[in-house]
Amino acid sequence: MILANIPSPPQGVWYLGPIPLRAYALCIITGIVVALWLTLKRYTARGGHADDVWDAAIVAIPAGLIGGRAYHVLTDYQKYFGEGRNPWQALNFTAGGLGIWGAIALGTLCVWLLFKYKGVPLAPFADAAAPGVILAQGIGRAGNWFNQELYGRPTDVPWALDIYYRVDEAGRYAPVTGHSTGEVIASVHPTFLYEMLWNVAVCFFLIWAQRRFRLGYGRVFALYVVSYTLGRFWVELMRDDAATMILGQRVNTWVSLGVFLVALVVFLRLPRGQETPEEVNPRLRGDDESLAGSVRHG
Repeated sequence: MILANIPSPPQGVWYLGPIPLRAYALCIITGIVVALWLTLKRYTARGGHADDVWDAAIVAIPAGLIGGRAYHVLTDYQKYFGEGRNPWQALNFTAGGLGIWGAIALGTLCVWLLFKYKGVPLAPFADAAAPGVILAQGIGRAGNWFNQELYGRPTDVPWALDIYYRVDEAGRYAPVTGHSTGEVIASVHPTFLYEMLWNVAVCFFLIWAQRRFRLGYGRVFALYVVSYTLGRFWVELMRDDAATMILGQRVNTWVSLGVFLVALVVFLRLPRGQETPEEVNPRLRGDDESLAGSVRHG
């Protein structure tokens, strides 16, 4: 018997005149702001320069959006290509559909190229950014609640999520952009919530692990990937929404497993210990006054 269910929001889009306010986008923006704040705090505390964080953000945010959309389109190509499909919808970011795998991969690649050009090592920055990135992912998952997506199989657990029937102004079914009629069409596992809670827990775990074991040289970032993919693998096994299948399993299940194994090997093979402030920021070499000021401001 269902004792108390989690309701879905009545809608996920509001309008200020002709301007749509999308809850999913607001959640992503909030996550980015929080990630920037935490990364700035952690990176400057290690001797890094704040300007490097802002430069990385300018590169990583658009690259992440492009990479995330590209991954989604590639793994759900049947939604955009083929008979009766509109390929131009692949460029419609506002319709939803961003894959975190593509976002992290392209964002990391572009930041690496930027830091290589600037002569700044990537590993200390990646370690500083990892807790903020996973926290931003957790905040972004709240957008899936508003969009009624990324949910699991039907269930009668007390924390089941009620999925509402939504319609647009013309009365047509519109699960993302419409408003609720009050009719519950399914009660499901809130897998978006499971992943959100896991991501927040991983954020605190990474901060603790870095301090406890003095992790550096990219090991915090590798541990982030290991931890995230472990939770994502479990969540993917519970999901029931439409997805591309490979050998009877969702494509993201296989991706989670593969990335987990690679990241675990990388974590075990990376050097132990932490970088000195001069290794984090080569500009500090031979400049004791700048080093002292960086430590004070960190």
